[in-house]
Amino acid sequence: MKDNSMPNAKNSVKHVLFGSLIGTTIEFFDFYIYANAAVLVFPQLFFPSSDNTLATLQSLATFSIAFLSRPLGSAFFGHYGDKIGRKFTLVAALLTMGISTVAIGFLPSYASIGVAAPLLLMLCRFGQGVGLGGEWGGAVLLAIENAPPNKRAWYGMFPQLGAPIGLLLSGGTFLLLTDTLSNDDFMNYGWRIPFIASSLLVVVGFYIRTKITETPSFENSKKEQEEVKIPFITLIKLYKNQLIFGTLAAVTTFLVFYLMTVFTLSWATSDLGFAKRDFLLIQLFSVLFFAAFIPISAVVADKIGRRKMLIIATTAIAVFGFAFSYFLNSGSSVMITVFLCTGMALMGFTYGPLGTFLSELFPTAVRYSGASLTFNLAGILGAAFAPMIAIWLASTYSLTYVGFYLTIAACISLFALLVISKEEHKF
Repeated sequence: MKDNSMPNAKNSVKHVLFGSLIGTTIEFFDFYIYANAAVLVFPQLFFPSSDNTLATLQSLATFSIAFLSRPLGSAFFGHYGDKIGRKFTLVAALLTMGISTVAIGFLPSYASIGVAAPLLLMLCRFGQGVGLGGEWGGAVLLAIENAPPNKRAWYGMFPQLGAPIGLLLSGGTFLLLTDTLSNDDFMNYGWRIPFIASSLLVVVGFYIRTKITETPSFENSKKEQEEVKIPFITLIKLYKNQLIFGTLAAVTTFLVFYLMTVFTLSWATSDLGFAKRDFLLIQLFSVLFFAAFIPISAVVADKIGRRKMLIIATTAIAVFGFAFSYFLNSGSSVMITVFLCTGMALMGFTYGPLGTFLSELFPTAVRYSGASLTFNLAGILGAAFAPMIAIWLASTYSLTYVGFYLTIAACISLFALLVISKEEHKF
């Protein structure tokens, strides 16, 4: 009898883990270069306005489009991932994301073609969201469906590491470009370089993904004829509670991340007087803490359970929200660095076991669709409009209310974690 606790003999452990990591690294690199450009470049090139805040909010609105389209990607790619397999779907999702990102690098500005420029930008952003909506779930399943039962969180954290690595690459690229190019050259053509260069990463990821075979869990599910006709309908009928509470449980993970990155970059460079380069350096340093605490949380989660680890991390984030204004209003680079590093460390604690936790909520036949939908629906609630809401709260009231926003979200996630079903489906 085949031992499902061990990796597929056709795939070495290194091949599986690197294959899951490289794809999410590429996807998140593409996603984050847009986030940086949405703050630093697009307000001037695609949304000209006499009001800088309005231009930034318009630019961030296009940022949110990808979160709205991600559930569509989850439903579409999840359907085929559960029906015909993880491998083909992962390759298709990667190409969708890659083509959309490269296209952004060739877009003309508002000055060249008028209102068509932001419309094309929104179309490409939509494509990015659809691709990422299908990528993340497949990458996580590639890892955990090849994992021994006592190491699922450890295997599942490898695709999660793609997030900080992608962020480091994108932030480092923008920092290098702003250091080596004049502001005019950067605005004229320099910002396009990382979008176009991502095509090289896509080629690497495509090659690696085509060499990976199906996971043992999916193969066994097909042999046992566990396939469902329409995974999305089955999810709604039989796993509604897992979808709802899984989504709410993941909301805080998204919110804390985008407050630490997009919101703080916008607020610090516009209202706190930080130079863009200086604050990008602080952010990149803090990302190291994000990366470091992902494997730490995975080790702990394999010992005490994924759900318990998330409860501990989310409780800490709820408390962290009360310190929001104290650190950011200090005006001290040291205090703000401590603030960002703490926030990113908490992000690592909650993000590390999240993929494994969400995947364990669903059986193999609908796991791709279920894990992807919960993750990406949480992205809509926790991140799609988070930077805009935070800027509005800080501008209208104060930074204290941004902290309250985070704490309230954490309390909602805690409630979901406490009431969600503890049933674990077979792998």
